[in-house]
Amino acid sequence: MPPRNCAHPLFARFYTRISPVMDRQGAAGHRQRLLTGLTGQVIEVGAGDGANFAYYPDTVSHVQAVEPEPYLRARAVEQAQRVAAPVEVIDGLAERLPAGDQSVDAVVISLMLCSVADQAPVLEEALRVLRPEGQLRFYEHVAASCPGRLQTTQRIADATVWPWLFGGCHTGRDTAAAIAAAGFVIDEIDRFDFPPGQPSPAAPHILGRASRPVDEKVSA
Repeated sequence: MPPRNCAHPLFARFYTRISPVMDRQGAAGHRQRLLTGLTGQVIEVGAGDGANFAYYPDTVSHVQAVEPEPYLRARAVEQAQRVAAPVEVIDGLAERLPAGDQSVDAVVISLMLCSVADQAPVLEEALRVLRPEGQLRFYEHVAASCPGRLQTTQRIADATVWPWLFGGCHTGRDTAAAIAAAGFVIDEIDRFDFPPGQPSPAAPHILGRASRPVDEKVSA
């Protein structure tokens, strides 16, 4: 796979400004729920500016945080130095994770599957690196679940200015279906609008966990 241009300097600076506002509106609690109970070796895909790092529990032995965008990666390195969790920030692509087959206990994907070119290879990589019965933790904004005005708004936004303004972000992706199609079993999923009471094409969210099933080849 040829390298792609992952630099979005204007959006990256906007994101680092809006992220603390989102946390005050409730995203901090979502991040904590996302990471509670994790243990062992973890890969965080698309770590952004490191906003999740402070919420990793002390049962996690190592976090490999992959972030391709240069400005966000530099902020993530700074954040990693401020937190207790053992976080290593590296340059890399979600479609080509720097980890061996079945080598990690959990993969964390947070607010990034909206912006990749294709969700399928990213999720296939997550499945590849997970150990049998390993967990995928996900927190994403997604397509509206019911036909209507919001779905129409999302289609228009995605076809016009939204990806250009927000670093390649798309609002109308059925991410839960993509997770299942990649071979994961969704064990828990919560659907909610965020921020509360603020209508937006990106309002519908999901948060949950999925697992890698133990297939015959792995268990033999």
